Amino acid sequence: MILALLLLAQVQPDRAVAARVDRVLARQPVIDGHNDLAWELRDSQGNAVEATDLTRDTSQLPRPLQTDIPRLRKGRVGAQFWSVWIPADTPGPRAVELTLEQIDVVRRLVAAQPTTFALATTAADIRRLTRQGRIASLIGVEGGHQINGRLAVLRQYKALGVGYMTLTHGKSLNWADSSTDAPRAGGLSPFGKQVVAEMNRIGMIVDISHVADTTARDVLGVSTAPVIASHSNARAIADAPRNIPDDLLRAIGAKGGVVMVNFYPSFLSTAWRAWDRARSDFARSAGVPADAYGTRAPAPLVAWDAARPEPAVTVATVADHLDHIARVAGHHAVGLGGDYDGIQGTGPTGMKGVDAYPLLFAELARRGWSDANLANLAGGNILRVMERVEAVAAVQGGKPPIDAVDVGSR
Repeated sequence: MILALLLLAQVQPDRAVAARVDRVLARQPVIDGHNDLAWELRDSQGNAVEATDLTRDTSQLPRPLQTDIPRLRKGRVGAQFWSVWIPADTPGPRAVELTLEQIDVVRRLVAAQPTTFALATTAADIRRLTRQGRIASLIGVEGGHQINGRLAVLRQYKALGVGYMTLTHGKSLNWADSSTDAPRAGGLSPFGKQVVAEMNRIGMIVDISHVADTTARDVLGVSTAPVIASHSNARAIADAPRNIPDDLLRAIGAKGGVVMVNFYPSFLSTAWRAWDRARSDFARSAGVPADAYGTRAPAPLVAWDAARPEPAVTVATVADHLDHIARVAGHHAVGLGGDYDGIQGTGPTGMKGVDAYPLLFAELARRGWSDANLANLAGGNILRVMERVEAVAAVQGGKPPIDAVDVGSR
């Protein structure tokens, strides 16, 4: 009898928390800052955009995906920034060409499911589409190499619906340094500062995920609009170059920006990061790819994994990052950028796909987050950033392109 009462006492709070999360996410659905489905459709599904049935569970495909419509609905996703990533070592005009192809992939996946998806470019679009029950679809360019050093290309991306650009990916540019490569620009070069200024002028969000600390500081010094980190975590919790130190978290929050937390275990846990590095070293020595996990991994890695268990990364680990960012930068500075379909089929326990967001909100609710803070995390904060970026652009609307006279040194 006593055991039954204890179990009932556990179940009732969980039900109450779940009902509370449902109410919050019904009012403010999740707006996720980063999903790599577009590249996965190209790379693992043979660019068969229309033939890939997103109305069914895609985790069971021969090359599984982490995103589909049933799981987006279960995850209470109301808006998604689809990344148009291309490899960071893609050179010159080819980078522009590939980016256009990836923008086309996003437009095709939206067109293939018109009752579910609709293109959006403004905060007002997101609000309108979520009221209609559709998933607002936005576009983010994931790397400054994708403009090939030309502001005209940046402007044309904006005209095609691109909402943000990540200034670097994994390699430094001659105008902006990456967190995972040797510096070339010393932060932002003069041209890099012009890129930021032109993004402010045209109303494109500046994204500082992937950039070096020096680059982020320069961006915060020159941008007249709030910035985002579309898929980044707290370095104080997990020591990875891609994560953001506390001084920059404070500065982002002070300028009204948002850090959107990534669900890749390598950026969530220092222990997992070390385990994965050793695993990758073994895979290289065994001549097998390292980017598959669990039963789908190559046989040598399955055996390696059995002998060296994967360190635990859970919903609580994700919540630790959000708690830390909220303490340091403020609850107005947190968001979600799960990086699904860019995290190689992995993710925290129980959070392997886009259906997982309510689990995270339940964890935060149990930790004492208010309904207002949960709603701001879900989407209120990024909507505020978008509206401010739009307002800054409106004020500058009469100004000519920044390179109308001289673009300076690239």
